[in-house]
Amino acid sequence: MKKLQYKIAIKASAEQVYNVMLGIENIKTYEAWTAEFNPTSTYVGNWDKGTKIYFIGTDENGKKGGMVSEIADNVPFRFVSIRHYGILDGDTEITEGPQVEKWAGGLENYMFQEHDGVTTVTVETDITEDYQDYFDTTWPKALEKLKALAEK
Repeated sequence: MKKLQYKIAIKASAEQVYNVMLGIENIKTYEAWTAEFNPTSTYVGNWDKGTKIYFIGTDENGKKGGMVSEIADNVPFRFVSIRHYGILDGDTEITEGPQVEKWAGGLENYMFQEHDGVTTVTVETDITEDYQDYFDTTWPKALEKLKALAEK
């Protein structure tokens, strides 16, 4: 796996950015910025350390799918680490086998550093090589959307 990193400066407190990014007060804020990845993107679960969380959406045929993950760490307003370990295919969790073995255990980390009312969000994500172009295009758009939401 390869690690990619994306950064953006947002004129808002780390608390505000964290709450908007994770949809803490309103899941719609999470869904708004992650719509860049999938227009139906949402999550089921919570952001507490050690808990299972599903990142899901529906495909063009209306079938539910997504990632089965665990919140590896969560230090509010500072750091969130998500460990992806499976995929959701409809209502079926797949946590082993060829579909997941290339990337299972990969991390997606969000860091929030506030200085003088500006929060720098750094995203580090482990990917397989075939997703680099997609993430290099999509993450910057998603972070711009997050910035617009958090600066409101």
